[in-house]
Amino acid sequence: MSALVATFTTKTDFMKLLKGESLAIIFCLFFTTTMYGQIWTKPPLHRLTSQEYKMTLDFWGEKYADILEIEKIGKSDGETLYLLKITDRNVPDDDKQIALFTCLHGGPERSGTTSILKLTEWLLSNEQEAIDTRKNQIVLVIPIILPKSYFETDSFLNTNKIDPYTGGGISNWDLNTLTYKKLDEVPEIEAFIGVVDKYKPEAHLDLHGTGLQEYSEEQKEESNHQSYRGQTMFEVSGMAYSNSLLRPWDWRITEAMVKAGVEAGFPTDRGEADAQQSHWGPGWNQVSGKVWRGRPQFYTAQYSYLKYHTIVGCLENSWEQSGVARSIGLLRIGNNIWDGENKNGYPVNRVLPFLGKYVTSWGQNTSEMRQSRVELWDKQVGFSPGILYPETEGLETFVVGLTKKGNEMLDEDLDVFVSNLKKDKTINAEDIEAFIKNGPQIKMAFEKAKKPEYNEDAVTKGLGLRIRIQYKDAVLQNVKLNGHLLQPSAEDGYESWIGNGYLQLQVNVPPSKASKMDIAIVTCEYDTKTKRTYGWKPPQEVLDKIYNK
Repeated sequence: MSALVATFTTKTDFMKLLKGESLAIIFCLFFTTTMYGQIWTKPPLHRLTSQEYKMTLDFWGEKYADILEIEKIGKSDGETLYLLKITDRNVPDDDKQIALFTCLHGGPERSGTTSILKLTEWLLSNEQEAIDTRKNQIVLVIPIILPKSYFETDSFLNTNKIDPYTGGGISNWDLNTLTYKKLDEVPEIEAFIGVVDKYKPEAHLDLHGTGLQEYSEEQKEESNHQSYRGQTMFEVSGMAYSNSLLRPWDWRITEAMVKAGVEAGFPTDRGEADAQQSHWGPGWNQVSGKVWRGRPQFYTAQYSYLKYHTIVGCLENSWEQSGVARSIGLLRIGNNIWDGENKNGYPVNRVLPFLGKYVTSWGQNTSEMRQSRVELWDKQVGFSPGILYPETEGLETFVVGLTKKGNEMLDEDLDVFVSNLKKDKTINAEDIEAFIKNGPQIKMAFEKAKKPEYNEDAVTKGLGLRIRIQYKDAVLQNVKLNGHLLQPSAEDGYESWIGNGYLQLQVNVPPSKASKMDIAIVTCEYDTKTKRTYGWKPPQEVLDKIYNK
């Protein structure tokens, strides 16, 4: 009976029952609600008003002026959109990570916004981890992107009937130029894009949650647009149920948020992992009932990934404490060294992969690395990565055509490849030729650029070239770039460290050098005390039967 009572979401539902049922049922209802609490009449949650919101921002802005800056970033149906910038101003910004928190679906999903406001309180607090975060990061917060919906209508749609969260569908975007076609109709997206373009964050987390999104207009009016206390939802970390692509690219980032939530007492749903289903793929519609419900889509939040290689994810929040805990789980990544790296920060600096080797950003601080990351992320479609093949123990190579001219130097035939290199006087082609002839390589294996004509101009912000050697005790010898010997240097040379079980070799190419290069060729020799063998033979009894007849 209590379950029956709990289904009455409006007074209208209950009055219909009173008119059509017996006194016995009415008594049972009375008894049940008395014994188990006023289930359907639980007191409503306080609903944040526009005045309370603005006065809170004014209060915070005055009280925390040394660590909080409030910026007006646009208008939505006459209401001002605000950005909160939280950081320790006594620490230079050059070496700070940037994390962005938004509520693109709030809108009616109110607990996303209340969670982000609770997170703001934590960020402004004197807790040691909050203090450390302010020293290491610039945290950007957009609490409310659709004010009229949040304070009045509980609608996902703005005045022009477009949802800022989904952007109205991929047809409203030009992904070639990464522009939104209807900015004049969605000022909320214009404001969001403006923030992303200005700050180019390393991480972006979008918070969702409970509200009146499933209520009819009649039910919204009857409830006076107030959620009831006790309303919950399942909580999800890192991903969107509807969009299988809206998630961090590394599951370990999601697990860091999951762990933080669990430690705070809040379990989390892992989507397709908990459902034990594979992802949908092209041509799978006939078996759609056997695959995960999410489909590859493009939502507004993914703009930051496509434009700046930003980590993107989202949270479904029922309780603010959970949203805060899991958001802190993400922020911790920005305060620490990620597994496999040697500098603090979010893992965003690998911009082009090829067989376990990577083009990475360059920089002596986070600001320089961000500039490099953004340039390389845009240019990488014009890069052609490759290696000398086959890969051989004790030898490593990584080759990247950086410009149209550099791409034209690449050839599978090693003799032709070396001949092409000899035309560039900045390259010690004779040294590279000797390296090839002293090894067992038979060809150049490379992947042609997606847009080989794209890079007419050279890289101007520097770049890194990462090789992961599968022996962590490897002793490096003769690390060279374009045939020229390198010295250990975090600026112009190479670094090495152990991470993820590899010896990580990073060749650093500063802007002054990168701007004069059409192609980058790393060669390296190494020695190791680790001896690995391979090869298999059938059992001796089998060999005896075959060969000792």
